[in-house]
This record gives sequence, C-alpha cells and structure tokens, in this order.
Amino acid sequence: MILLEKFRLEQAQNLLKDAAKSKTNEERLKNPKEGFINVDQFENIINKLFEAEEFIYTSRPHHKLDQTNAEIFVDKIIEARNGMDKILSDFGVIEKQAVEIDLNKYYNDLLILTTKTSLKKTIAKFGVDPQRIIVAGVPLDPEDMKILNPKIPETALDPINKKIIHVKNDINRKMEQFGLKDIIVIVENDKPGQILGKRAKELYNTRLVIKDNLKDISIEEFITIVS
Repeated sequence: MILLEKFRLEQAQNLLKDAAKSKTNEERLKNPKEGFINVDQFENIINKLFEAEEFIYTSRPHHKLDQTNAEIFVDKIIEARNGMDKILSDFGVIEKQAVEIDLNKYYNDLLILTTKTSLKKTIAKFGVDPQRIIVAGVPLDPEDMKILNPKIPETALDPINKKIIHVKNDINRKMEQFGLKDIIVIVENDKPGQILGKRAKELYNTRLVIKDNLKDISIEEFITIVS
C-alpha cells in the first residue's frame, strides 16, 4: 500500500511536469511592469497556503500523507501556484503560454459524470470530448429527490423518474458506444453532488472526486483528477 501511494504521488508530480511544458519549454522572468494587485487573488493564494500548512501539523511526526490527504494537499499547492502565475502574468513577469497536452491519454477509458454544466464547458475547452461528459440534472434514484426536496409531491416523482431513466440509459449507451471501462464522478461539495456521487458509487462502482469549487478548475488539476 505504501509503494502504491508513493507511485500515485510520483505519477501526479510527473503529470504536472508534463502539463507545464510549453512550446518553448522555457520560461524567462521579465522585469515587472506597473499594474494593480488583484487583492482577492492574493488573499486566495495565502489562504490556500495556510490550508496546505495544516498538513505539516496533522501529519506529524513523519509528515507522511495517505492518498486522500496527498490529493487534497497537492490541490491546495496547485491552486496557490495557479494564483501566483496569474499575478505574475498581470505584472508582465511571465507570459501565459499555450500548454501542449494530449488529454486523450489521461481520460481515455473514462466517462465523466457531474452535476455542473459549467464543468462540462470548462473541460470541453481543454479538449475533452463533450460526448464523454454527462451532466445529471437529477439524482440517480427517485428516493434521493426526497432528500433534496422533502416537500416534493409524489405526483412530481414520475416525470423525474423518466429523466433518471434517460440519464441511466445515456450512461449505458455511451459506455458501450465509446468502449469505456470506468466512470468518474466530479462534483462540488454540496448536497446534489454528494447524493449523486454516493448513488453512482453504489450503482456503477465509480470513482468519486468532490471539490469545494469547480468553477476555476485548471487543466493541471483536471489531469491530476482523472489520472
């Protein structure tokens, strides 16, 4: 298990190195130009570093992280790094360079299931085939709808159940159409996301990734998630 966790962490680090390769394979720091500090961005960087710092104390005395905590820790560092890049770019110190990545090798066998249309739009811009992304506007079981809305009338469950059947059929069809082996659920840490993730894990033995915020997910974060 220790060797597996070490391999996973090294794999994530290597993927990030691949993602950082630019067309020039070189990043030269320029003299800063005048500009305005994005205070919200700066505060977010500090907060992410503080959150990452907590792992220094919680992992004592050996500072070893299991796979789950390693992913959380690395996510904090990545978010802080992305924020730093944005600020440095604002002041002309670095240039935002196009990233050369063949995403197919990272999500080749995966169907992506989420509750967020915004995530589909974002990762489609990265080059992910939109046909391989399903946005579930309903949970995967009518009973779960009662958890989301305890006051929902029974008469409303029938049309919802039809939508659920449609989503499940869509999952099965795309798994067969693209010859996919696994499903990954990527959701935010809210009730619809938690319920969808839990039910999908029961039905399809999916891998579940819950993030506090999917709005500004970077291509590096996406690669780490699906790898």
